[in-house]
Amino acid sequence: MFFLYLALGLLGLIAGGWIGLYIWPRPFPAYDAPQAKIETVPMPPNLPTPVERYMRAVIGKDVPLVHSAVITGRANMRFGPLPFLGRWRFVHDGGHNYRHYMEATLFGRRIMKVNEHYLDRIGRMELPVGVIDNDPKINQAANMTMWAEAMWFPSVYVTDERVLWEPLTAHSARLIVPFEEGEDCFTVYFDPKTDLILRMEGMRWRDSKDEKQILWRLEPHGWVTINGVKVPSPASVTWVPDGKPWLICHVEDIAYNVDVSRYIRQHGL
Repeated sequence: MFFLYLALGLLGLIAGGWIGLYIWPRPFPAYDAPQAKIETVPMPPNLPTPVERYMRAVIGKDVPLVHSAVITGRANMRFGPLPFLGRWRFVHDGGHNYRHYMEATLFGRRIMKVNEHYLDRIGRMELPVGVIDNDPKINQAANMTMWAEAMWFPSVYVTDERVLWEPLTAHSARLIVPFEEGEDCFTVYFDPKTDLILRMEGMRWRDSKDEKQILWRLEPHGWVTINGVKVPSPASVTWVPDGKPWLICHVEDIAYNVDVSRYIRQHGL
């Protein structure tokens, strides 16, 4: 009888833990800081047709000059076979620096946190298993992440003079972004019905020990309008060989043109 009770108790613990993986945490509070007035400029000429259509679909006729963004939300995460729910805040100095703070939760409570940043061209990842700092492969991966996340403040794709677009087809284009003294690129596919981004893909490093880059995909699964800008939410992040997303971000708040000069170099929320 003792072993029966023990087995039932263990099963109860396992079942309870599994249920805890599906309880959403409370959202982080919206970032509370003064937002500078957003000026606008005309849409640049000579953009590839699908790019111009996309920009008009998400920001309208004129282009807002956005130099920073603080993006807050919750997420579905996957670490190996285990799914988690979590919450996150991403801080961007548009096209130059960023930092991430993420929490994975159980029963809505934090069980793991991640601090990572890309500041002054140097990437740093602070994970529960250790720290990786200023590794060339991680620097490239971080730069790709920074430009991909600009989908949440898309005007930087046409206001940053370092960014180039090359036409590919009627519904795709190559996005060329700066990286150190050179460049990197994405292939961006657009929906012919909505003009919005279907997905963007690029080759990047997953780990500092990898021997070759992996195809990496970001894919919007819905769109919401926040502060006058149409942004993807939810949006998934997938290492294509894995076949399924490891992260799905649900955006809940974006603060544009706030002073992030000190906040972007902090840790935690």
